[in-house]
Amino acid sequence: MNISPSPTLAVDAKAKALKAAGEDVCGFGAGEPDFDTPEFIKEAAIRALREGRTKYAPAAGIPELREKLAERWVAVNGFSRLEPSQVIVSPGGKYSCYLAILSVCSPGDEVLIPSPYWVSYPEMVKLAGAEPKILATGDQREFRLSPEQLAKAITSRTRLLILNSPSNPTGAVYSREELEKLVEVALRHNIYILSDEIYEQLLYDGARHCSPASFGEEAARSVITVSGFSKTYSMTGWRLGTMAAPPGVAKAVADLQSQTTSNATTFAQYGALEALRQPKEASQAVAAMLEVFDGRRKALHAGLGEVPRVTCLLAQGAFYLFPRISELGMNSTDFASALLEKEKVAVVPGVAFGAEGYVRLSYAVSDEVMEKGVERMNRFCASLQ
Repeated sequence: MNISPSPTLAVDAKAKALKAAGEDVCGFGAGEPDFDTPEFIKEAAIRALREGRTKYAPAAGIPELREKLAERWVAVNGFSRLEPSQVIVSPGGKYSCYLAILSVCSPGDEVLIPSPYWVSYPEMVKLAGAEPKILATGDQREFRLSPEQLAKAITSRTRLLILNSPSNPTGAVYSREELEKLVEVALRHNIYILSDEIYEQLLYDGARHCSPASFGEEAARSVITVSGFSKTYSMTGWRLGTMAAPPGVAKAVADLQSQTTSNATTFAQYGALEALRQPKEASQAVAAMLEVFDGRRKALHAGLGEVPRVTCLLAQGAFYLFPRISELGMNSTDFASALLEKEKVAVVPGVAFGAEGYVRLSYAVSDEVMEKGVERMNRFCASLQ
């Protein structure tokens, strides 16, 4: 099978292996918050365990959680309406994306993926038997797909467009106007949209998140929205992804899940439910994390600005920066390998995201690691002159 392993996980694993061997590694590869899950969420899961909520749950998720998620998508994301039957809780946002693709794509279909993209999208499309079609953007466009580029790429085989805002790996955030124009093109050509909104609450500098499924009834019939608890509440290991989908798609996804994973971990769902039942506590936890991330974002961007022949846009969301390193005369894989070997700094090569000439750095790391890592990267890049 022509499927590649996750390069981000591979980089993180290599950095951890070097650390275990006693090396002083500055790892910028991990895509997870370096905060603990809020205590009130953990306590709810512990309480669920003590109450014996350790058995099978409905394949699509426990009813209370699906109801709360439906309410939230209407109240916060602006959906006109959403039935709990249209909500699916899966073991991870990654699996939610895969089920969405699998539910609407068949062998021979094309799936449009703007690059830079999250590393798993093309591989998921291949697993579904469909063909990924990459639409390259760049920092000149601030890593955003234009409606003209989208319209030009659509063919009779196009079935799905994948959008990710805020973006992994770039931190780019589409405005409402930009999304509306892209949705208009997709609807005109009768294609589905997978809107991956896993970083929807991690925003800076006044950026606002918009859900394409909120743009009217026609959009709601064509947009599959994926989110989750991993990034917002630092629950990556809990493996809880969410999806809001048109009724037919939601039923297909629930059927697929029933025949594959059965259900997301039961007691973990009760922890997630508490995050929705206690919005004040949840908001405070997210705000505290965002304040730290924002300081790191600015500090890392300023540090990268001092690195010779490296340029970088300031991200508006998520917790990544995506600097251009093409002026250094190395491809991104060689750059990342040499940087790790010589300076013990781990970054993810941009080619993994479909964007040669860049690397991804996560600022979900301590201030100490970030400061030391940038100093080492600066030294390494200066040595290439």
